[in-house]
Amino acid sequence: MNQSQNTSFQAGQAKGQAEEKTSQLMDKARDSAQSAKESCQEAGQQMQAKAQGAADSIKDTLGMNK
Repeated sequence: MNQSQNTSFQAGQAKGQAEEKTSQLMDKARDSAQSAKESCQEAGQQMQAKAQGAADSIKDTLGMNK
């Protein structure tokens, strides 16, 4: 293999490694985004349940809950 072919081969290897690393980072970012989305949804549901509980408590106190 001459110098030009060797350089071309090494450049191809570097490109392939960079593409694989990019793919791995994109997978991690996608997983992180999904996890954050699920955490926000769970927090929202908990807040909604607490607000409903507070509203029901007030209605009970005022005798409005039938």
